[in-house]
Amino acid sequence: MSTIWFFEDSNLFKVLCPHKFKAYKKNHTFKAYKKSDYIYFEDDSATKVYLIQKGKVKIGYYAEDGSEVVKAILTSGEIFGEKAILGEDTRNEFAQSVDKSTSICPISVDTMHDLMRDNHSFSLKIYKFMGLRFRKLERRLQLLLFKDTKTRLVEFFTELKEDYGYCCPNTGDTIIKHPYTQSDIANLIGTSRSTLNITMNELKNHKIIDFDRKQIRLLAA
Repeated sequence: MSTIWFFEDSNLFKVLCPHKFKAYKKNHTFKAYKKSDYIYFEDDSATKVYLIQKGKVKIGYYAEDGSEVVKAILTSGEIFGEKAILGEDTRNEFAQSVDKSTSICPISVDTMHDLMRDNHSFSLKIYKFMGLRFRKLERRLQLLLFKDTKTRLVEFFTELKEDYGYCCPNTGDTIIKHPYTQSDIANLIGTSRSTLNITMNELKNHKIIDFDRKQIRLLAA
């Protein structure tokens, strides 16, 4: 991954994990989760922030009809549960491991507040990260409410390009090597896997994209 939000050639785990700070290193632990294990549920107490050392975590909630709404699927180096820093008492979403092996670094809110108070640049990074995430989530919700599946998918590829894409100098195509399965992508854009397959093949037939299991290629005009 070339960037996560605004960190160039780095990730939030490497920057924020307490093992980087001598005062907190001894009490620093990791927790392991298997596929489908929950890190927390809706209405759980919000006392910790979490960093992903490896694996993937799904963030979402359940609608009134019981259907699952996926807000984000996060990967190695990313942070979640961050609203606890702003005073959230209980969770309004769930966090679930979607990898066979996911390693999480939990950080208490008190520890995070200490780190933010004692390190001005650390604090600025946290608030900038949260602001960018909220804006990105707001944009995705607007797409879910007002745009069709094809538009949502193209916009999602634009997001992927920013985080995982690079230009192929020989063709001018943008190659996106990403960690998501087709099920992940379908959940994130609010559609079924079958509809996703149809839409991706339509884009392929129109020579807008090409793809395989490991990467997506945005074809140059």
